[in-house]
Amino acid sequence: MQNHPVFTDNDPQNELSTLNLGPTHPATHGVFQNVLQLDGERIVSGVSTIGYIHRAFEKIAEHRPFYQITPLTDRMNYCSSPINNMGWHMTVEKMLGIEMPKRVDYMRIIIMELARISDHIICNGVLGVDTGAISGFMYLMIYREHIYEIYEEICGSRLTTNIGRIGGFERNFNHIAWDKLRKFLKEFPAVLKEFETLFNRNRIFIDRTKDVAAVSAETALNYSWSGPLLRAAGVDYDVRAMEPYSSYEDFDFEVPVGTNGDVFNRFLVRNEEMWQSLRLIEQALAKIEKEPSDIFHADVPDFYLPPKEEVYNNMEALIYHFKIVMGEIPTPATEVYHAVEGANGELGFYLVNDGGRSPYRLHFRRPSFINYQMYAPMSRGMLLSDAIINMSSLNVIAGELDA
Repeated sequence: MQNHPVFTDNDPQNELSTLNLGPTHPATHGVFQNVLQLDGERIVSGVSTIGYIHRAFEKIAEHRPFYQITPLTDRMNYCSSPINNMGWHMTVEKMLGIEMPKRVDYMRIIIMELARISDHIICNGVLGVDTGAISGFMYLMIYREHIYEIYEEICGSRLTTNIGRIGGFERNFNHIAWDKLRKFLKEFPAVLKEFETLFNRNRIFIDRTKDVAAVSAETALNYSWSGPLLRAAGVDYDVRAMEPYSSYEDFDFEVPVGTNGDVFNRFLVRNEEMWQSLRLIEQALAKIEKEPSDIFHADVPDFYLPPKEEVYNNMEALIYHFKIVMGEIPTPATEVYHAVEGANGELGFYLVNDGGRSPYRLHFRRPSFINYQMYAPMSRGMLLSDAIINMSSLNVIAGELDA
């Protein structure tokens, strides 16, 4: 990041304006700030300021049993919180050596890909709003609500879902959830196609986004970018394909790749990822329907919470519930790293465990935090209006930025 420029009274550049973009400006889409030096409408330099909603999640996690860390992960990327939840659960399962039933993996893929669609709906919809087109955003948001209704049937929550458990899900999906999922798969493709028709060949939108904030593959890699931003720059990297988890290796899907990493390419990559997510969900649903079963969790009684009705009526179940929640069951002293493909890139969990009831150390690799480091340098020389849509295309989620 650049330091604030210093100007003397005799310097002809002392007429530059200082602008605070954020932390409460609506265009930032979150609570973070950029202190910009402007020459008219053009950005000369800038300094990014973060930490406005830092909540010390990693330090809090060191004082919480493994089960009680799940709600913390909800509050990182809250636009696709189920991916955060399941990434954390898979990290603990990796530490414990738990092997998941295939049906549970497929159920997780359905939920995670719905979350990816939900996240991309917001990013690409808001990008349209920031270029002056609100209709597409309002149209797509209806289907984000439909996704939330599916979550609600499965876990009772919508935004911060706290969905699933270490070892699987807390309950099987009911028939209403399956029906709503099938309805979504039937209706959403036509809506997504119409959204693409509205923007992909729209001259105003193309003029506002094409060749804006273009980033080379080398620069993107140097800044450790991942996710749609890296793929838009032409790098074919996706954690689901390169380091498969949750049985992604059983599925047929493509990794969309752009060319020059500009705002328009980021938009196109996210749109195509929604099509690929639909493809993955359809495959997962077909696999589940092909082999009907009621399995929704692994057989790990030492770490999977017993059903509530048993806890209320059976002393042994009550004891196990207490021991699991309070972290009284021994865990191996080891360290693991597990990453999932979050909506914004590689979402990683580095867990160091000493065998106690809480992690000795837990680090969240938040893609928004890493992707955002390049914002101020890449905005240098841009018009302010272009810097706004550049920020929108980065999809920086403040909760994931700060943690």
